[in-house]
Parts: sequence; C-alpha cells; structure tokens
Amino acid sequence: MYIKSLLTIISFSLITSIFAQAPQLDKNKQYEVAGIGFYNLENLFDTLVDPDTNKILQEDFTPFGKKNFNSERYFKKLDKLSEVISKLGTKYIPDGLAILGVSEIENKAVLEDLAATKILKSRNYQVVHHESPDARGIDVGLMYNPKYFKVLNSKAFHLDSYKDGDSTKTFRTRDQILVTGLLNGERIHVIVAHWPSRRGGEKRSAPRRIAAGELAKSITDSILSAEPSAKIVFMGDLNDDPVDVSVKETLNTVNKIKKVKEGTLYNPMETFYKNGIGTLAWRGAWNLFDQLIVSPDLVSKTNNFDSFRFYKAVVYNKEFLKNSTGSYKGYPHRTYVGPNFINGYSDHFPVFMLLVKERK
Repeated sequence: MYIKSLLTIISFSLITSIFAQAPQLDKNKQYEVAGIGFYNLENLFDTLVDPDTNKILQEDFTPFGKKNFNSERYFKKLDKLSEVISKLGTKYIPDGLAILGVSEIENKAVLEDLAATKILKSRNYQVVHHESPDARGIDVGLMYNPKYFKVLNSKAFHLDSYKDGDSTKTFRTRDQILVTGLLNGERIHVIVAHWPSRRGGEKRSAPRRIAAGELAKSITDSILSAEPSAKIVFMGDLNDDPVDVSVKETLNTVNKIKKVKEGTLYNPMETFYKNGIGTLAWRGAWNLFDQLIVSPDLVSKTNNFDSFRFYKAVVYNKEFLKNSTGSYKGYPHRTYVGPNFINGYSDHFPVFMLLVKERK
C-alpha cells in the first residue's frame, strides 16, 4: 500500500550549506529533496544452482565452485551492499534514496534479500524485477521506498542483437526496464539499463552498445512523444564513458544545461569524467560507466522548482569503498579478486542525484 508522505523538507539555509552554489533558490522558501541513484552490485548471486543461469557462473557462485560462494559469504555480501545503500544521500536526505536502480543481480530473490537486511529493513524497500535472457544470468532491477514512490507500471525492453552480425546467432544481454510511477505524487519515468560489455575488445563490441543506445533512445523518444514534458531519468552501467558514441551521439547527450533543447538529454556525468572522476578502474585508467541522464523538463529553467528539478549529481567514492593498500590502492574494493574472497563491496562506485522542488 502506498502511504503518501512528504519527502524530507530541507530549509534554504541547509541547502546552501550543502551546495556551494544555489543562486536560484529563495532563502524564504522551503524545498523538498528526493534522491535517485544507481549501483552495480557486482555479481549478486545466491548460492543455488539455477537451470537458466550460465553454467560457468553456476559453478563459480556455489559452495562447490572455485569461488566457494557459500551462505556465509552471500550474507556478508548482502551486509556490505546494504551498508553502502543505507548511506547513499543521507548527507542530504535522512531517509536516503527514494529510488535505486541496480545491475548484476541474479534474480528477484537476491534483491528482496538485500532489501530485508537488518540495516535496510526499516525503509521497507520494495523491488521491481524482470527476468532477462542474459547469457551470464544477470539482470537489472529497481528498489524503491513506497513512502515516496508509487509504481504505476513497469515494462522490460529486449535488445535484439546478433553475434558478429550473424542473424542466426542471437546475442543474449540484459533487458532495459522502464518503471513509471509517482514520486511524491509527481509522475516520473525511470529507465534502468546494463549495456553489453567490452568483452572481445572495446571497438569490436561497440556496435552492441550503440544498438543498446538506440533502444534507450527509442524508449525515451516514445515517452516524450506521448508526454512532451515528461520527467525521465535514464540510468545504468553503460560499459561506455559519457563521451563515447553510444552515449554522446546515439542518446544525443549534452553536459551543459544551457545546451539542452528538444531531442537532447542532459548528462551531468560527462563533467565528472572530464575532470578525471570515474566509477571503476581498469589497467591504471578510470572509466565512468555508471551514469544518470535526464530529460529536458528536469533541467528546464521555466520549471523554477515548481515541480521536481535536477539539482546535483554525486559519484559516491568514499574512502571506505576503496582498496587501502597494494597495487590497486584507490580502486573500488570488490568482493572477489579472481577466486579469492576479499569481502569488499563492488567493483563499481554508486552514483546518485538530487531532485528539488519548492514546498507549497
């Protein structure tokens, strides 16, 4: 049951202490703040054998596999992830994020187990999940706090792609899910994606991510065609950086609000990337695959905070999420290194954004 409740109300004085630059806010008004984020959970598998799951990963993520992934390790993994999720956005919103998109989950059950952990249970997070045809057996999903977000409907979009252009061999990857709902009574569309990886090489695999971008663009275009002022948040692990063709050209993103116009999407993550900030590291270089992209109405100056408007994006790269020593010092502290369980969090940092509107 959806319980209608105001989002946390933050006064102007607190907002200006949080954000160094907030000239458009009126010090005599109060504002509601909502948090929306995304987190790649890095192979959140249970310990059971699933007949629909990739055989190699079945063997890996069981007590008898090379990773020796038993119940003790599974619950440690859940506790680690719940620790991170519980802290996202709480510097700004005591109740944390209203909506969190996730990737690399095996099934709905693991997401429900995560929501039921001791540290998250009080938030009563609910989940949205659609089973994907992915060869690795991983899906995307959504967690949401029903105090603040009411789901109206959800739908999965399948990516039709082929192996190396061979139409007889289907490339199995994650579906993109669209969840439409009411964020404190205001209609919003959230798309969660995990685009095809760079396995086989960045250039060779690029057409698959461009195809995923075309699918995402068709979803957003369809929504905007029906609702020209629709508020859309597109999020996910795109396996490409904000400046790559699949994002910059296919989705037609811009990194400055003043450049936003009809047909474009605003990508605040591009500025982070250009400033050397990433969400994962590979061979000595940082990538920013985990992105939050919004439709024009969420950055429109005509909005003037009468309804929810984008205010700030954050790459949550706190020190406790990083390796503290060794050759990978500063990299995300992951769960496994090869077959070795190191009891970390994920190989990606989470990201989130704040939406703000005036409290009437």
